[in-house]
Amino acid sequence: MPATPIPALPDHTPPGTVFRDATVLTMDSARQVLPHTDVLVVDDSIAAIGPHLVVPDGTFEIDAAGGILMPGMIDTHRHMWQTAMRGYGADWTLTQYFVWYYLEHGKHFRPQDVYAGNLLSSLDAIDAGITTTVDWSHGLRTIGHAEAALAALQEAPGRSVLAYGNIFAGPWEWSDSDEFKAFAAAREKGNEMTGFQMAFDVTGDPTFPERRAFEVARDLDLAVTTHAGVWGATNDDGIRLMYENGFMTPGTVYVHAATLSDDSYQRIAATGGSVSLSTESEQSCGQGYPPSWVLRSHGIPVSLSVDTSVWFSSDLFAAMRTTLGADRSIEHMKAHELGDTVTHSHLRAEHVVDWATRGGAAALGKEATLGSIEVGKKADVVLVKNDDSPSMFPILNPYGHIALQANRADVHTVLVNGRIVKYAHALVGNQLAAARTAVEDTITHLQSTLGDDVWRAGMNPDIPETKILDNPYTYTEYRTSSTHEAAEV
Repeated sequence: MPATPIPALPDHTPPGTVFRDATVLTMDSARQVLPHTDVLVVDDSIAAIGPHLVVPDGTFEIDAAGGILMPGMIDTHRHMWQTAMRGYGADWTLTQYFVWYYLEHGKHFRPQDVYAGNLLSSLDAIDAGITTTVDWSHGLRTIGHAEAALAALQEAPGRSVLAYGNIFAGPWEWSDSDEFKAFAAAREKGNEMTGFQMAFDVTGDPTFPERRAFEVARDLDLAVTTHAGVWGATNDDGIRLMYENGFMTPGTVYVHAATLSDDSYQRIAATGGSVSLSTESEQSCGQGYPPSWVLRSHGIPVSLSVDTSVWFSSDLFAAMRTTLGADRSIEHMKAHELGDTVTHSHLRAEHVVDWATRGGAAALGKEATLGSIEVGKKADVVLVKNDDSPSMFPILNPYGHIALQANRADVHTVLVNGRIVKYAHALVGNQLAAARTAVEDTITHLQSTLGDDVWRAGMNPDIPETKILDNPYTYTEYRTSSTHEAAEV
């Protein structure tokens, strides 16, 4: 049968939008799954949920049959300014990342380059069904850079949180400056679309120089997000200093938290903090094994994040998938070491979908308005539907489908604050062209500044030498090339 034509978006603002006949993952406290259900959005909020809803005249109707309607996903840690260099560091180690950005070339990013990365990353997130993104913006060398980062976030259609950071100065320096305090004071408290945090790390220096930054955060009533438990960079000493000085709060987000002791995890749990997992990053960079399994054992709340597109996938479908795989891998490995067999998986698909939605909302203190599809909550919703994809049917286990089958190409429609920002698999508006132009200028600037040799070398780090072990099973027909050569001689 021919496909039903997809209605065009109206050229005026309709009184509302209704999704018809969806499988709804509410992600409410009961994790209800509602088949064949309509969801009505009026203004910026979810107005009604149920079958065969009667809606106001002129409501724009979206056929959601065969699709999954879920809350907008929330990314709690992304270095958005680096998106202009998508994939450049695919073969980096964490050390090479630190050297390239922190020590050598991060200083070459102009305010317009931060703007370009943030704008592209914002659109990238919406395209993948991420409606709120924390911009872990640690490249803000000047207030000009910060203003550029914020401008891009405000121009983009999604929700965001500017987590202000500066890797080129100690946090006790930049946070205590009059410029930063004036910039922070100008941020509108309670802004629904663009929040504000502070982003800095604690080295574990026994003199605790980061104290002043925490005091500034406290004085300004700002949450802190920090890379914790990163092998070779931040460790238990940083957690201990934060705890002993009273700076571990319920609003604190600990990123990675992959190489900490039980004592540190207990302190995070006891003070109500949460952890942002970037599983692809932790697997590839060496911060430590992705710690979802130990976080579960301590009852620490979890959210998911991308980290940086200079390396990794920029969607939470990949984050959910890799988190499930990493958690299950270590569970099997630990069982095998004891001679046991895992017969039931503890981490389920519904758990990682929860972390990608409600978990992110809770980490940001927004669980009352975001993270689930419930009447009265903000209308940040995502329709995952692709009638042209063989991987989008049958939908038997909606959680499993989202976590292990779907991808960004299956994101049909995205609403943020009730506004349609992606429809029929395409972003709404013409911002992508502007982002492309800005990013092209950034790449041209960086290539010309670094020079072709440095640019290519940064993208292609040396491959360490490896020795292929000799095969000990000499009773087989296996022969090495050297054996053949010796025989021929």
